[in-house]
This record gives sequence, structure tokens and C-alpha cells, in this order.
Amino acid sequence: MSARTAQHAGVRYSINIPNFGDFADPRTVARVAEAAERAGWDGLFVWDHVVHVRSDRKSFGDPWMLLTAAALATSRIRLGTLVTPVPRRRPQQLARQVATLDVLSGGRVIFAAGLGGPVDDEYGAFGEPTDKAVLAERLDEGLGLLERYWSGEPVTHHGRHYRVEDVALLPATAQRPRPPVWIAGFWPNRRPMRRAARWDGAVPLFGPGSHGRAPSVEDVRDLAAYVRRHREGDGPFEIVVGGASPADARDLVGPLADAGATWWDERRMIGTEENERLEPVLRRIEQGPPAL
Repeated sequence: MSARTAQHAGVRYSINIPNFGDFADPRTVARVAEAAERAGWDGLFVWDHVVHVRSDRKSFGDPWMLLTAAALATSRIRLGTLVTPVPRRRPQQLARQVATLDVLSGGRVIFAAGLGGPVDDEYGAFGEPTDKAVLAERLDEGLGLLERYWSGEPVTHHGRHYRVEDVALLPATAQRPRPPVWIAGFWPNRRPMRRAARWDGAVPLFGPGSHGRAPSVEDVRDLAAYVRRHREGDGPFEIVVGGASPADARDLVGPLADAGATWWDERRMIGTEENERLEPVLRRIEQGPPAL
């Protein structure tokens, strides 16, 4: 094993797909998941949108049903959303969906959360609040409730946005005390990354339109240092970055791992045919994770 390979042995690799286009079909997502596991990838993440850009009039699959199909087709890879907008979900229903998938998959769920967007399309079109300060409040309160629900213990909560009276949601998650929680946000916005530091991982984007483009080493290094300064606790913490890579991507992924990244999330460019169609995604999956 080379020095570089040994140094980055802990880096994990995931496939990222939308929940629309070809991937609105659970059978297609099951095929993707099976291929990813067979080729040596470590995770599969799907988007969590209801309409995304509503004027596009695309077909969407429910992410938790898509991931259920993926769980039934696999036995090893981690599964989750990138990311679920907690403020547009009822926490009790979301807690039930995540716990069900975690039990079904044998404890393979990673839960990633954020505000989501576009806000006017995904919230405003349904009469939901669009004030980002309010959505951030609902995100933080909702995350706290999810953690308590996943324990299986009775919950009573009188908050600004949610009320619960002596409810225990069973079964609890298979992972104890809960699945890992990753938080998304745009860097260099500080508030989402301070939120991430309270949980188990950060899923940063580095500016509008950056999905599918690898970040700079300097940005990843700055973000990692910022999170370390605000980290609460000493447990494992993941930093998830991504983009479109060739199979031999040591010059791309290696320096990002040196800067603090722990996951490489393989993503096609947003808004392109390659992002929404099965065949180009399968071709990249079958090449295997980036070689370091």
C-alpha cells in the first residue's frame, strides 16, 4: 500500500442522485444501489425535493420509498438523503420514516438535514413559511425532536413551533443512540456550519451552482478549521464534499482529504442530462470509487 493510500484509507465514497428524472422510479434506484455496492462504493444518497423548480413539471419519487428499495437490494452501503428539509416536514412523521428505514436496513441510515430550497417553490407554493429565520428555528427545534423520538422514550415538548404530549415513537432506530446527523449549508455562511458542529457531520456547498464541481482545497481547509473551533464533543465528525470525478482522481480527492474531507460524494452537474439519467450514472458507478 502506498503512503497516500494508507493516509486516506478512512475516506469513504458515495453516489449522489436526484429523486426525479430516471431516479423517480424505486426500481431504478434499487438497480443503482445494487451496482454501487457491487463496485465498492460506501454510500448512496438521494435528494429530497417535492417539486424543486415547479415550472419544470418533473416527476418525483418520495425519497424514503426510493431508499427502501435501495435497502432491500443491498446489505452493506450506507443510505440517506442529501438533504432533507426538516422545516417542511412534520417531525413525528419524519422520525417514523427514518426509524423504519434504519430498522429495515440493519442500521445503515445517515440522516442529512438543512433548510432546502428553492424556498418559494418548495415552501411558498404550498402555503408554508418562507422566512429563512423562521425555517432555521424550525430546523433546530425539529432536529431536537427527532433525536428524542428516535430514542423510543416518551417525549413531551412545548416549543415555539411544535408541541408534543407524552408520546413514545416505537420502534426506536436500530442505531443507538441514533443515526448520524449531518447538516448542510453554503460555505462561507457561518451559521449552518456552527449548527453542523453540534451534530455529526457537515455537508457544505461552496456557492450557488457548485453541485457537481469539486471545492478548492483552501475552502475545505478553512471550513474544517472553523468546525473544529466550534465542535462540541470529541466523537467522529464527517466533512462531505463532492463533484464529478474520473475513476483515477488521486490528484483531486487526495488533497481534499488532506484538507479535512472524510467523504467524497460523486455528483453529476446539476441541470444536466447526466444528472438525471441512469446510463451515465451507472457507467461512473461501474468504474468504482476514485483510486487514491
